Amino acid sequence: MKTSIATVSISGALDAKLQAIAGAGYSGAEIFENDLLSTHLSAREIAALMGELGLACTMFQPFRDLEGLPAAQRQRAFDRLERKFDVMAELGTDLLLVCSSCSPLATEDRGQILADLHEAGERAAARGMRIGYEALAWGRHVNDHRDAWALVRDVDHPALGLVLDSFHSLARKVPSSSIGDIRADKLFIVQVADAPLLDMDYLGWSRHFRCMPGQGEFPLDDWAEAIRKIGYDGYWSLEIFNDRFRAGSASGVALDGYRSLRLLETGIARPSSASAAMPPRAEPTGVEFIEFAASQAEAEALGAMLRPLGFKPTARHRNKDVTRWQQGSINLVINCEPEGLAHSFDIVHGASVCAIGLAVGDVPAALARADTLSIARFEQAIGPDEWPIPSVRAVGGSLLYLVDKATRDAMWVHEFPHRLEQVDPSPNLATIDHIAQTMQFEEFLSWLLFYVSLFDLAKTPQLEIADPMGLVQSQAVESPNHAVRFTLNGSLAHQSLSSRFIQNYFGAGVQHIAFACTDIFAAADAAIAGGLERLEIPRNYYDDLEARWGLDPDLIEAMAARDILYDRTVEPDGTEAEYFQFYSRAFARRVFFELVERRGYSGYGAVNAPIRLAAQARYKPQFFD
Repeated sequence: MKTSIATVSISGALDAKLQAIAGAGYSGAEIFENDLLSTHLSAREIAALMGELGLACTMFQPFRDLEGLPAAQRQRAFDRLERKFDVMAELGTDLLLVCSSCSPLATEDRGQILADLHEAGERAAARGMRIGYEALAWGRHVNDHRDAWALVRDVDHPALGLVLDSFHSLARKVPSSSIGDIRADKLFIVQVADAPLLDMDYLGWSRHFRCMPGQGEFPLDDWAEAIRKIGYDGYWSLEIFNDRFRAGSASGVALDGYRSLRLLETGIARPSSASAAMPPRAEPTGVEFIEFAASQAEAEALGAMLRPLGFKPTARHRNKDVTRWQQGSINLVINCEPEGLAHSFDIVHGASVCAIGLAVGDVPAALARADTLSIARFEQAIGPDEWPIPSVRAVGGSLLYLVDKATRDAMWVHEFPHRLEQVDPSPNLATIDHIAQTMQFEEFLSWLLFYVSLFDLAKTPQLEIADPMGLVQSQAVESPNHAVRFTLNGSLAHQSLSSRFIQNYFGAGVQHIAFACTDIFAAADAAIAGGLERLEIPRNYYDDLEARWGLDPDLIEAMAARDILYDRTVEPDGTEAEYFQFYSRAFARRVFFELVERRGYSGYGAVNAPIRLAAQARYKPQFFD
């Protein structure tokens, strides 16, 4: 795939943008006119810089309101066009994006539009240039790529071709099958953007909510496959307008964009005809372990919280100050080493999750895919008798270990030979249900893309959750077998729980871990009897539950006595499902634990999130003093 990105997609001055684009691995860049107008460098100097960086200037854009104008305005438009050709010659590009006219003066007379496009083609050809005509979704008379293609086809000029932009087509729900009518030699460039599905005006939607492929909800796989089928082999260029990206790091957004194009190449939701370009997305079969970094004193305090939940220290590492805690199929590792990444993590963040291990079937393939996506590996020295477990950098500087599911049992035996306490044969908790990670709002889409591009994880719909101090955006990613679930959370509200966690924690990280059980009442009773401090839920909540669901009074009282939350839904197959939740208070003002019991329930209890957040807000000094 030949990759490109429009400079308007990222923040900063034009020269810094180009350096970020080159650093991310693109082969070209579109120069957005406003970027050129605002730089201190001349067009020739920009061309020279792009040459030094190894970037092709794939297009100059945009040129607005060319066709269908009255005589006086038409003359000025063509005068402008000639000036743009001068600039393009200095930039070293031969392609100009011409958007369909939005001018209220523009006529819908097809004959005049054809004549204007033909003259534009003639003028471009005389200068050795080409024009790519694009149907804006909000164009006055041409707002559908089928109409734009019909005009380009009928003009039939070698210097006039089509620009396809996924936003303009998919926002209007233009069938991607219609792309089959387009001649590949007349498709001059393809522009790519994803977006959430919103009910709003096309211009506002495009200018503020475009995002990278894989971050939104457009059916991009069908669209891209239709383009491949006609034999297109030119540039795939990102054109993203997004307030969040404009506030972010140019290098980070550029890298996300490159990663998203490689994801699109091989298929976002399903493999594409070009999927052999890199190994398939790794399918995680389970969470093998969660690793905490802690000092000795913090480890004792954490252990005192884990024991009431039913965990026991079962083994010590062969030569490191690392302890394995177990219950059911759950493995928690507490790392108290005085040096290394975990120690550094503890110094910066305090006792907290520094790594997560995911079991995968083909570790080398997963690493190869990570390399192709420019996801950084992490390596540190290991002892000659230690089991090597490869890892990549993940949320907040933490690590994501890739554990070979075929040898994981041998790994545990080898690495933790010093036995401690026996595993409880009748555990209350069975598995890790989900891991909740909190991040800066501006990072949210980046980490969403990280997960769905590297792993076979599906996105759930985005939700807005009401925190007492503002809104929190939340979205989950899930493996096909639901054994791996991450919920991602971010907020613009500075006093929300999510934002205060980041402030207190000094960065993004795991804010809570949910454990699955089959009898939440027994698990809660054991935790309470063991001295676990739990989150207290107001009585008003239970009075409302009784009125809303008509639950048995004894069940209501049993939940109220244990501060257990409840939800009921009708699942897609029509069956009723129930969900029970029990929360601990926070450990060291950072991570807290949740116990859940699912009875056919597939969600995360979003309806209860405002109740939980309000209850946690009552303990603000404990969380954030």
